[in-house]
Amino acid sequence: MRSIMPVNRLHLLLPFALPAAADAATALHNIQSPALDRLIARATLVERVVGEDFQRTLPHERWVARQFGALPGDAAAADEAPLAPYMLRADGGEPGSATWGCVQPVHVRIAHDHLVLIDPASLELSDDEARALLAVARPLIEELGVRIEAPKPARWYLSGDGFGTLAGASPLRASGRNIEIWLPHEAHSGERSRAWMKLQNEVQMAWFEHPVNEAREARGLPAVNSIWFHAQGAAQPVRSPFARVLSDAAATRGLAMSAGVETGAPPASFGALAALTSRASDTNGNSSAALAASVDTNTTLVELDPFSAPYIEQDWARWNHAFASVQTDWFEPALAALQSGQLAELGLTLCGDTGSVTLTVTRGDLRKFWRRRVLASLLIE
Repeated sequence: MRSIMPVNRLHLLLPFALPAAADAATALHNIQSPALDRLIARATLVERVVGEDFQRTLPHERWVARQFGALPGDAAAADEAPLAPYMLRADGGEPGSATWGCVQPVHVRIAHDHLVLIDPASLELSDDEARALLAVARPLIEELGVRIEAPKPARWYLSGDGFGTLAGASPLRASGRNIEIWLPHEAHSGERSRAWMKLQNEVQMAWFEHPVNEAREARGLPAVNSIWFHAQGAAQPVRSPFARVLSDAAATRGLAMSAGVETGAPPASFGALAALTSRASDTNGNSSAALAASVDTNTTLVELDPFSAPYIEQDWARWNHAFASVQTDWFEPALAALQSGQLAELGLTLCGDTGSVTLTVTRGDLRKFWRRRVLASLLIE
């Protein structure tokens, strides 16, 4: 009988699936996860990255950058994720050899004595709104001699000598926090970039009382009142440890595209992945096997991201609901596939705010009853 999963190694990347130890009692309250508990208990620990409180990049960003070899040789790998050129490629542009930074329209809220960035996804910014705001910002950007590409209206890419080695924090790293320490700075000197501050101020003034923002505020939505810079870097030659990459994240998709492997959206469940793989095998004959051989692996990477928004908002009830869904849709059927031999190996990379844990489990590992690891042991302080 033909296996329903020709690509028989699966790796799940789960951003914000690992709460900090301080939040664990709330986040994991009443969670029933027998399948994940079994997988974690028997798995082999591949890597545990603790991270630091003030790193400007996120653990899952650093993980994909390392997996694909996207870091330049002289990079400080502990806090580097120069993903903008790959994001540009995923969005439909061509980065070439230039250095690019990603810029997103954002809302910065005034708190009692500081400014707080809100999650850009919560803006609910439409493409038409983004295009109208970009039309105002574009000439201000180009006046500085900066090249701008915006294949996606709400995600722009800037390249210019004036930004030098500018380092910015990932939006989700800074969201919900005082933005002072997360503002872009020169990576080598730590000084604020005058070029960036000038551009940011001019865009903020141009958008003040813009019709788009007046209409948004009338609908009870936050104004788009600033821009955020992050992920600057130049594209490197990359290679993929995966035969196929299924993700909604522009950075992950762009890395896979640059490495020449198949990309797509993540399926809703393990069963949907198996059906998708089976259909592809029926349609393409031996193409899946040929692709796997070309990269010395038949592992499929699936990036699932139901946790980010509730994690950033500290909405643990919604985070808990997402956890239960992933348990039902992925962990339980993956465990069953391991037990039956349909799946040869399952990899798990569980990420938090600062650190990550990577484990692998095989059918043989499931018989190692003496292994007793528990989920709480993976939590990052």
